[in-house]
Amino acid sequence: MAHVAVIINPIAGTGGRAGVGHTRAMRATALLEARGLEADVCVSASPGHARDLAAAALQRGASTVVAWGGDGTVNEVASALAFRDAALAIVPSGSGNGLARELGIPFEPTAAFAVAFDGHDRVIDAGELDGRLFFNIAGIGLDAEVAHQFAAGGLKRRGLARYIEITARQLLAYLPEAYTIEIDGIAIRQTSLIVALANARQYGNGALIAPAAKVDDGLLDVVVVAARSPWRVLVQVPRIFLGQIARVPGVTIRNAREVAITSARPIRYHVDGEPNVGGSRLAGRVHSAALRIKVPVRTTS
Repeated sequence: MAHVAVIINPIAGTGGRAGVGHTRAMRATALLEARGLEADVCVSASPGHARDLAAAALQRGASTVVAWGGDGTVNEVASALAFRDAALAIVPSGSGNGLARELGIPFEPTAAFAVAFDGHDRVIDAGELDGRLFFNIAGIGLDAEVAHQFAAGGLKRRGLARYIEITARQLLAYLPEAYTIEIDGIAIRQTSLIVALANARQYGNGALIAPAAKVDDGLLDVVVVAARSPWRVLVQVPRIFLGQIARVPGVTIRNAREVAITSARPIRYHVDGEPNVGGSRLAGRVHSAALRIKVPVRTTS
């Protein structure tokens, strides 16, 4: 009998509402049992807990581990499954759901579980920044500052509206910094609003930061956005949603296997939206064919 584990973030997409974790756990158990599968359903309790639960599920012999949550939950579970034989499946319920959108995972939970049961395995790359794996987008600059502020807001105020509010506020307050960015040994020195390392195309919600990125090409798309006024950013934002960021003046996009970013002070960054602080130099690279993930049978992108 196949062993499927489900790891639920009770906060993702809930606005802090009580009881959601229990409701999701009951639904997951019913869906598993209806398929005659061994039920192994866990609810995470704190940051990092989903990674520990996924590692424990692997030790119990799980062949598929379902991450029911947002980009952070997916990152934690995928980090435990990377370079292993088990497959990741996603039930998206976060603010951005960037990787789920990229892979065509349905948002309705029953349909998403059907992909976990009946979908096919796709092998994708993983990125690494400062020793932390990511599977969608990592970066420094404005998007990292937004990630830090979003996390600092606690559990009650989350979701897309909160992201937009923080982004608008940080756009007016954020001071871009000077970086040296080495892309496969070629250096770029400039003051940058954003430096994004993209394994996939979008942050989420259709914001295409790297429109040509592919999750399985063995490369990262490094997107460097030069500093500019907040008003210029506002005028140019629609081009991100139209997949036209490469046409925006002061934007450089290059493929890379290895990246190094240097600053005069410790660098705040994010991996799949999860905030971190590193030293004054961050090293990044790509790991080809690092993760098996369940996708809809008709997904071809």
